[in-house]
Amino acid sequence: MNNNLEILFQYFADNKLKLVTAESCTAGMIASTLADIPGCGSWLDCAFVTYSADAKISCLGVRKETIDTFNLTSEEVAREMAEGALRVSRANVALSTTGLAGPSSGDSDIPVGTVCFAWSFDHEARKQTFSETRHFDGDRNAVREAATHYAIGRVWHYHNELAKLHSQ
Repeated sequence: MNNNLEILFQYFADNKLKLVTAESCTAGMIASTLADIPGCGSWLDCAFVTYSADAKISCLGVRKETIDTFNLTSEEVAREMAEGALRVSRANVALSTTGLAGPSSGDSDIPVGTVCFAWSFDHEARKQTFSETRHFDGDRNAVREAATHYAIGRVWHYHNELAKLHSQ
């Protein structure tokens, strides 16, 4: 992953991108992993760990209605987390995670290992958000680590998708 992080660092620099993270089930692991890169302060603006519904609502502006309608583990909540993080930061790229790392799903029927992601971009005065849901196997920390690497690895994919959308 370290080589990928160095590539990401260069990609962010080349494209003048500044990142904010909004993490729930990864609990800051994405920001921590990115902070392993010397010089990350030039493109890592800030990070939010919003584990509870109340924190998602008060810190990121996730609507209670969205949580009530779709559940905390949903692409809809992930999207509002990423979009909220963009609003309250100076970043132009946000990535968010929300899901069930385990060891149990509590009273939810959503399987342990389910993680919802969103990547939101503020590009040329237009905002665009992409989202996905993935399932990862393993114990709690294996799920968190896999989700972290997946989220980071998809940043340039969606940034390139954004470029394609804006060139049409």
